[in-house]
Amino acid sequence: MAPALAYIHRFEPGGDPSLPPVLLLHGTGGDETDLLPLGREIAPGAALLSPRGNVLEGDMPRFFKRFREGLFDEDDVRRRANELSHFVAEARRVYGLARPLALGYSNGANIAAAVLLMHRRTLAGAILLRATTPLAEPPRPDLSGIPVMILSGLNDPVIPRSGAEKLAQALASAGARVERVELPAGHGLTQADVAHAKAFFARETAHG
Repeated sequence: MAPALAYIHRFEPGGDPSLPPVLLLHGTGGDETDLLPLGREIAPGAALLSPRGNVLEGDMPRFFKRFREGLFDEDDVRRRANELSHFVAEARRVYGLARPLALGYSNGANIAAAVLLMHRRTLAGAILLRATTPLAEPPRPDLSGIPVMILSGLNDPVIPRSGAEKLAQALASAGARVERVELPAGHGLTQADVAHAKAFFARETAHG
């Protein structure tokens, strides 16, 4: 049913046209259906756009290549951030969408962060679940007023605390309104993540 855009994807129209659409970006090994239930819970009434990562690690879809866990192929990060930004622009034309707010988990959160840092007009904001900095030397675009929530797990064995801190600092230095919350959790998501993300989305999309 979905048009043949640059990514295999799912699109669910929203019931409330006043809400920004949500770009759902899955973690390693996920697909375009993974975060749809989470998107419906966090952003009820919003349109959902959910692509599948174009990179395969073994048989696991991802949004960019890595050399090993925690060591990213930064050339590929840049290439795939550009690719994803073009996909969003294309999908906006096809589906008649406003600028989306990204909701990304793990690898999906990292590519969302890369898009924010490299293509500042693509996203209206982001909720980054278990994110780290995708680039060793992040650029500093003008992200004035862009809302970003970073939800980290204090006991996350995958994402070092320093990586999330560096990402938060990079986004804040670029002018984004960054809210960072550390939860008593690991790499997996909890109900606390859902509650914080839902409150953030409701607050940032309130009329006025």
